[in-house]
Amino acid sequence: MLLQRPEDFLAAPRHAVTVFGMAGVGKTRLASLLRKSHWFHYSVDYRIGTRHMGEYIVDNFKAEAMRVPFLRDLLRSDSIKIDSNITFSNLEPLSTYLGRPGNPAKGGLRLEEYQRRQAQHAEGEIQALLEVPKFIERAHDLYGYDNFVADTGGSLIEVIDPDDAEDRVVKALTASTMLVYIRGTEHDAAELVRRFKDSPKPMYYRPAFLAEKWQEYKALKGITDDAKVDPDGFGAWGFEALLQDRLPRYQRLADNFGYTVEASDLATVRDGDEFLDLLANAIRARM
Repeated sequence: MLLQRPEDFLAAPRHAVTVFGMAGVGKTRLASLLRKSHWFHYSVDYRIGTRHMGEYIVDNFKAEAMRVPFLRDLLRSDSIKIDSNITFSNLEPLSTYLGRPGNPAKGGLRLEEYQRRQAQHAEGEIQALLEVPKFIERAHDLYGYDNFVADTGGSLIEVIDPDDAEDRVVKALTASTMLVYIRGTEHDAAELVRRFKDSPKPMYYRPAFLAEKWQEYKALKGITDDAKVDPDGFGAWGFEALLQDRLPRYQRLADNFGYTVEASDLATVRDGDEFLDLLANAIRARM
């Protein structure tokens, strides 16, 4: 929602904000800080990994356990239980399930299987974002929270059209929350790429972008067989390409439907009141 005056925003009895941006700009720190100031924290990634992909994740655990005769017999007799212990701060079960495409001997997935899991994630992310309005009311009516923050993953921009006011996710978020882009610096982006190269993590790609970069990477490395692609190598190379593709689309989403705050300014925020003051300044800057 676009607001006319910062004073009206500050005086409102309830606040609902959706924060977005690349990994490492402070979204998780902010959410943790706001919880201490009695804000309801809705983690989109947590919702994806529990409600929308939980069965896929657990079934994958069980499939791996069934490869071990000792565990297979116990599973078949319902003697043991395998579950996902996903938390706000530990999304590893979701990341492990998504995996990386490439050489199976190096832990990679067949491209077709990787694409299937990517499609599952896209649908889960869309549903988790569409549920934001419901959780705003649930947080208020059930738990008594007046303030609400939706903490989104970096891939929000992959399942939303930043230029279309009629996009169903755009409509759901702008009708119920203030969209806030946490903008990092070029140094932040470079540091994120460096960390990713040291420790590659699963990512979500738009299908057409994945197909394009997959072929581009194979041509660059002189590889013709999908099974010969190094999962870590493609992961690091693809992440840098993906990040550069996302950054201008984050900004367009903010320019069209929301507000921008600098990650460096957010880093100075110490509580919920200071966060509201930062948002009021963003509203003032857009006026």
